[in-house]
Amino acid sequence: MDDKEFLIKLGNKIVELRTEKGLRQIDLSDLIGIEDSALRRIEKGRVNSSINMLRKIAKALNVSISDLVKVN
Repeated sequence: MDDKEFLIKLGNKIVELRTEKGLRQIDLSDLIGIEDSALRRIEKGRVNSSINMLRKIAKALNVSISDLVKVN
């Protein structure tokens, strides 16, 4: 899997977990302190997020970072 494919799968995983928790994009972006447009880019796999951002997302979704980045 190349980097681009990984980022897309990671974004899809974030969307999946967010919707399972019943959160809208705006809700999650508020929880992690970023603009909803920035979260949209992460979820679309357009940006390579820092480990700190992934930590914030994982914490807000109540999952571990390893669960977050486990993509198939």
